[in-house]
Amino acid sequence: MSQPPHGPQQPNQPPQGDGSGAPGDPRQAVPAPPAQPPGTPPAPQTPPPPQTPPAAAPQPGYGYPQQPGPYAQPGPYGQPGPYAQPGPYGQPGQPGQPGQPGPYAQPQQPGAGPYGYPQQPGYGYPQPPYPNAPGMPGTPAPGGGSRNPLKGKPLLAAAAAVVALLVVGGTVWAVAGDGGDGKKPVAGRSGGAKPSAADSPVNPGDGRGDGGADPENLNDGRKPGESKVLWYKEAPDAPGSGADAPGMWITDKTAVKAAYKEVVAYNVGNGNPTWDPVTFPQKICAVTPHQSADDKVVVAYESGTGSRAKCNQLQQIDLDTGKKGWHLEVDDGALFDNTVTLDLSLTGSTLMVGRAQSGVAYDIGSGRKLFDKQRYGQACFPTAFAGGARLISVASCGAGGSNEHDEVQELDPKTGKARWTTKIPKGWRVTRTYSLDPVVLYLTDEDNKHWNISTLKDDGTIRSQVDTEESFAPQCGWAFLQRELQGCRGVAADQENLYLPTEASSGPNEIVAISLATGKEKWRVKSPGDTSMMPMKVEDGKLIAYVEPSYDAGGQVVSVPTAGSAHRTTKLLQNPQSTAEIEDGFYAKDVDWVDGRFYLSTTRLTGNDDAKEKLMLAFGK
Repeated sequence: MSQPPHGPQQPNQPPQGDGSGAPGDPRQAVPAPPAQPPGTPPAPQTPPPPQTPPAAAPQPGYGYPQQPGPYAQPGPYGQPGPYAQPGPYGQPGQPGQPGQPGPYAQPQQPGAGPYGYPQQPGYGYPQPPYPNAPGMPGTPAPGGGSRNPLKGKPLLAAAAAVVALLVVGGTVWAVAGDGGDGKKPVAGRSGGAKPSAADSPVNPGDGRGDGGADPENLNDGRKPGESKVLWYKEAPDAPGSGADAPGMWITDKTAVKAAYKEVVAYNVGNGNPTWDPVTFPQKICAVTPHQSADDKVVVAYESGTGSRAKCNQLQQIDLDTGKKGWHLEVDDGALFDNTVTLDLSLTGSTLMVGRAQSGVAYDIGSGRKLFDKQRYGQACFPTAFAGGARLISVASCGAGGSNEHDEVQELDPKTGKARWTTKIPKGWRVTRTYSLDPVVLYLTDEDNKHWNISTLKDDGTIRSQVDTEESFAPQCGWAFLQRELQGCRGVAADQENLYLPTEASSGPNEIVAISLATGKEKWRVKSPGDTSMMPMKVEDGKLIAYVEPSYDAGGQVVSVPTAGSAHRTTKLLQNPQSTAEIEDGFYAKDVDWVDGRFYLSTTRLTGNDDAKEKLMLAFGK
C-alpha cells in the first residue's frame, strides 16, 4: 500500500501498540505515521469473489473492524481504503481460488484438461483454497480453482478490497481482500518441418538409469525453430495409489531426480546414467530443496510402512558420484513433537531438520549435530524453517490463549542464535517465504480469506507491503500437518523486485514486477502465447519464465530484462508440439533452466501401469 504522508490524527484508527508488538486497543485513535513508516505488510486479498469492489462492508482485518463500504471510508491515517476487502498480509498463497482452474497443472474440474485429462493440481499439489491469494499456503483448492502460479489470471484484480491498517510495535500492517475465478488458458500454435531420425531422444529408460530402446520418438515431426528433446526417462513403477517424486537437482554434469524409493542421475547432455540408482527400503518423504556448494543433498525416507511409520531416516548423497555419505535417525522431541513429517532446508553447510514443534541442525558434510531450536519465551514452538541465503524460523506462540500469534526469526546457521525476532499480529499466519534475500513473507488470516505479502529489512522490521489490486497465482502445494515455507513455485525475486504471475481465467496472463522498496508495481509483461507463464529465476539481469503449452504447441522458455524501460519477452526455447500433452499432463511438475537447457520433471507418480508415464525430460537446441 502507498504510505500516507505525516499528518494529523485520524479518528477510529488502530492504536499504535505498546511497543511489545501486541496490537493496542482498536478503539483508540492513532496519529498518522511518517511518510515512510517502518514497515507495512502487504494488503491482503480475499477469496474468489467478484472482481469488482463489493458493496457490502468488508470483513475486519488484523482483528480491527473494517470501515464500512469499499473505498467509501478513508483508511487509517486519512488515506482512502485501497482495497474494498480487508485482509492483512495480502491474499493467501498465490495458489488459486477453490474451484478455479490453476495454471500449470492446477486442479481443475474433471475433463477440463486440454488433452482430455482431468486437470491436476499444480506442481503436483492441489491448489490452496484461498481465493486469489498470491503465494498461498501450500494447498490448492480442491476441484479446480486455482491460484496456480503457472497459469495465472489477475488475482488481485478480482474483487475490490477494503483496507485496514494495524499498528503493531510501531509497524503498520495492511489488510485487504479480493477474489475472482478463472479458467485454463489456451496456447497458440507453431509450424515447421520434420526433423531427421537422428533427433530422437536417447536412453528413455524406465527412470532407473538403465537406458533401453526408444519406445517413443518425441522429436518426430519437430518443426524448424523448435527445441529438441535431448533425452527423457520413463517413470519407475509406483503403487496404484501413486507416489511422491520430490526434488530435482542440476549440476554441471548431472541431472538428479528422487522418485518413490530411489534417487537416479543422468548426464545433462545425453541422458546416459551417471551412477547407479541409490535405493531405499521405504519411500522418500522429504528432500533438501537445493544442493550444497559441493553438491551434497539429504534425502529423508520412512522408517517403515503403515500408520506408525515416521519420516525420520536421513541419508546424505553426493550428486557427483552417487555415493551415500552419513546416515542418521532423527529422534522425536517432547510430547506432540513428532517426526511423522520432516521439514528439510539448507543454509550454507547447515542442514535444518524441522519436527512438529522444534528443529535440529546438522553439518551436511559430516552429519555432526550443531544445535537444537526448541521452545522459547512464552510457549513459542518453532514449527517451520526455510533455508538458502538465510535461515528463517517461524514459531507458533501462545496457542489457544489471548496472545496467540506467530513469530519470525533469522537464526545464525552455525549456532542457532536468533539475530532478530518479528512478532506477527494476532490472527495472521506466516504460510510461505517468497524470498530469503531479501526476506519476503506471504501471510494469511485465520480464516484464509485474506493475504498479505511483506518484505523485511535486515533487522526484521517491515520494509514494504505489496500495494496492488492485482490477483496473483504462484503455484503452491498442500501443506499437511506442518506448514511448508518453501513450497511455492512460480515466484522469483532479486534485490530490487518481486516477480509474481497474475491469474487468468482464459488466455494469457502477465508477470508483475513489484518494487521491494515501496510495494508498488513497477512494470508488467504479458505472456507471448495464449497461455499463462510463470517466473522461474532471475539470471544475469533477466527474468527467466516458463510459458505453458497449448493443445498444438509445446511450452516456451522466455527472458525479460529486469531493468530499463523496455520489458518484452525474448524466446529462448520453443518446445516441440509432441511434448505439449506431456508438459501439461503431469499431476505436478518441477522446472529449471540451467546452461541453456530446460528440465521438466514430475513431482508425483500416478502409479498407472497402463500409461507411459514420464519421469523427466531435458530440452535444448
